Amino acid sequence: MGHHFQLHKDIALAATPEQVWEAIATGPGIDSWFMGRSQVEPREGGRTSLTMAGHVDEATVAAWEPGKRFAYRTEPGPDGSFMAIEYLIEGREQGGTVLRLVQSGVLGDNWETEYEAMQTGWDMYLGSLAAYLAHFPGRAGTPVTAFRPEAGRPEQVWAAVADAFGIAGPITEGAKARLTIDGLPPIEGVVDVAGLPTYVGVRTDDALYRFLHSGADRGNVLVLGHHIFTADADSSRTEQAWQNWVNTLPIG
Repeated sequence: MGHHFQLHKDIALAATPEQVWEAIATGPGIDSWFMGRSQVEPREGGRTSLTMAGHVDEATVAAWEPGKRFAYRTEPGPDGSFMAIEYLIEGREQGGTVLRLVQSGVLGDNWETEYEAMQTGWDMYLGSLAAYLAHFPGRAGTPVTAFRPEAGRPEQVWAAVADAFGIAGPITEGAKARLTIDGLPPIEGVVDVAGLPTYVGVRTDDALYRFLHSGADRGNVLVLGHHIFTADADSSRTEQAWQNWVNTLPIG
């Protein structure tokens, strides 16, 4: 039997309601901070799609109120499971915007693990949304994704990531990070999010780099979900370079 759930998240953003709307309700906007590649048909009753690792999730737009409310919902699966997401945008007189997220639906038998993963995942993605709006407003990011299944335990993975970025000691926000990858320009930036043991982010002048560890109960997968804001970004070449890097990262 499925388990009904509802998850709430609020975040204050240094952006106008119009900027927030473009970021959460358009394909290029979503691609600039969320996972995979998204498309949105801009109307109530329209379709949305999220493509990641060759898999496509589709949903129907349930609410379309530009600058105020955007919602969509997947069709129920054979077991009755479905997912619904609603964004509520509230401008503030003193400037800025509050974004309220409500995710609800029905999860399967492993619902507790899935729910915890969504809670933590949204913390990372909403943090990326805030970074995008603060540092790259109006710019479309090129999403880059790579995976390493069975990468290792969290402490092993993060020690390897820290070493690769030249970070001595614990990974903390504000730490300087530098990495060289074959075929790509040198990466120099700072750690801007550190939600250990689950995720770490590095921000540079032209990119948001995001690293997510799924945990032992979800296969110890290391996921790289980056957003590159250079006009000449070659997603295929960049993605292959990062996949090569994560495949050969010395862990453990």
